[in-house]
Amino acid sequence: MAKSREVDPRAYSRLVVDGIKQTPSRSMLRAVGFKDEDFAKPQIGIASTWANVTPCNMHIGELAREALAGADAAGGKGVLFNTITVSDGIAMGSPGMRYSLVSREVIADSIETVVGAEGFDGFVAIGGCDKNMPGCAMAMARLNRPSVFVYGGTIRPGAARRDIVAVFEAVGARAAGKITDEQLAEVERTAIPGPGSCGGMYTANTMASAIEALGLSLPGSSAQEAVSGEKHADCRRAGEAVVALVRQGIRPRDILTRKAFENAITVAIALGGSTNVVLHLLAIAHDAGVKLHLDDFTRIGRRVPVLADLKPSGRYLMSELVAIGGITPLMKMLLEGGLLHGGCLTVTGRTLAENLAGTGTYIAGQDIVRPLSQPLRKTSHLVVLYGNVAPEGAVAKISGKEGETFTGTARVFDGEEQATTAILAGRVRAGEVVVIRNEGPVGGPGMREMLSPTGAIVGRGLADKVALITDGRFSGGSHGFVVGHIAPEAAVGGPIGLLRNGDLITIDAVRREIQADLAVAELRRRRAAWKPRKPFATTGVLAKYARLVGSASTGAVTGGTPAAMDILRARRLKRG
Repeated sequence: MAKSREVDPRAYSRLVVDGIKQTPSRSMLRAVGFKDEDFAKPQIGIASTWANVTPCNMHIGELAREALAGADAAGGKGVLFNTITVSDGIAMGSPGMRYSLVSREVIADSIETVVGAEGFDGFVAIGGCDKNMPGCAMAMARLNRPSVFVYGGTIRPGAARRDIVAVFEAVGARAAGKITDEQLAEVERTAIPGPGSCGGMYTANTMASAIEALGLSLPGSSAQEAVSGEKHADCRRAGEAVVALVRQGIRPRDILTRKAFENAITVAIALGGSTNVVLHLLAIAHDAGVKLHLDDFTRIGRRVPVLADLKPSGRYLMSELVAIGGITPLMKMLLEGGLLHGGCLTVTGRTLAENLAGTGTYIAGQDIVRPLSQPLRKTSHLVVLYGNVAPEGAVAKISGKEGETFTGTARVFDGEEQATTAILAGRVRAGEVVVIRNEGPVGGPGMREMLSPTGAIVGRGLADKVALITDGRFSGGSHGFVVGHIAPEAAVGGPIGLLRNGDLITIDAVRREIQADLAVAELRRRRAAWKPRKPFATTGVLAKYARLVGSASTGAVTGGTPAAMDILRARRLKRG
């Protein structure tokens, strides 16, 4: 439970609005709608990620107004403000995707900035697209003020149960001559029917579920459709809940314990979630002051099975999981199986076990979520690998359908565009390991997601015939034999930057290894000849990010040790 502390529900706002000295502050606030009585209420910020740049966030302005109404009804004074969003689905495969992971930091920084500057006593953060969610949670952890996260909700299926991944894979199918231009256009027009985040257990739905498991969202928030009465009610309740947290003095770091992170990892594994959950949970833990490591995913993954048959590797969409009860029955199953820590505090003011006490089981006859006794996979699909290609680690997504091991010859590409062009042109062959490098946090910069090349591989019918490894990331929609987050990355002198066409590479998910068949002496010779590439950007936010960002193996955060320091170390070693 929360530590006992004296509670001042206006601990922050009174510094902004009380007393003669703050008369100018009150004067300005009157202009935005404050009345006399509002100055005596706790101020509640409502951080909205509304934007019309993506269907994931196009409805969040409406949801933010519901949260505002909930905070006001509970005796707080809500103040609405915006932060940014970018669309991964739109930027994917283009230079713009470099800004995706960068936006996570911008969102966290901007929420921290507004809440800190305006003296809000608590806040609600509402996110829809992939980086909104970890960005909001990171801000909650940094500020450590009473707060609740709300997920904007999943999109409804398109025609023929299509979603955004169906569009990417249709591009590969068109390149292979499997569908016509008319069929591709029909997929394009029908896959995205309206508001909400991408419809499988991709990064958005994975992170929403993980954040609920952390205890930062109200029960059920992660498994609701964007366009639904349930989502509107969830937002209103969140506004009410944060006022209660302010009065009780419950803060995010009371909730964000090591056991809470273990719960989040467990739920993400059971759902068959995105590899990005590794990167983002490491980042949230960093900002919460919790020691979480790559190897924790291995330790927990050895005992947690994959239970949910959800896309991209499975058959079902998030909306279909919502229809049978969402993730709370799954969490209750995991709790009863001894796989969750039930004593963890949540934003309801109750423990996880107390929240789940009244939860029922899934409806009879459903086959979306398996029982613990009949898992889809007995251990985690998120496999952390080490070896001479990735001394600091890499993250693979192994569903089991593509096998547990792959050995092939390297086809090396310096950047995503080269690789996608070669795949679509039919120049990548069965038995090859596609190597995409210089896409890491520093080298990209921004660690672009490789959905375009993986979608092209699937569309050309090569999903079980080639592997793909990268120092970049994968969309939650990627599937196949894929390994990302390779660290150290190529741009800072990592071994992936030393690979050449024809090198024999073995990926072994059982032994948790990724090895190139190269002698130590050969790697030394290649390292001696290695030179850092010219940076993609020398000014602006991308250049700033590249200078500040740390390794993917520690969450690619900008508040730790910059990975770019490795370039300087490499240069000094070479001179020495």
